[in-house]
Amino acid sequence: MRILPLLCALLLLMLQGAAGLSLARGSPQDCERRGGFCSHESCPPGIGRIGICSEQEFCCRSRWYP
Repeated sequence: MRILPLLCALLLLMLQGAAGLSLARGSPQDCERRGGFCSHESCPPGIGRIGICSEQEFCCRSRWYP
């Protein structure tokens, strides 16, 4: 019975992590509004993906952007 609360906490952490991994779909205009830019197939080194501009383009933004 002591393990049940731990399993519930672990399940909640996994669900929160899975929700954070999804990339927002949008348009190039949405990407620019979020402070990013569209890059073909991958983002440059040191730049993170914050969304998707199209099927082959990712919305990228510097990790240091406020």
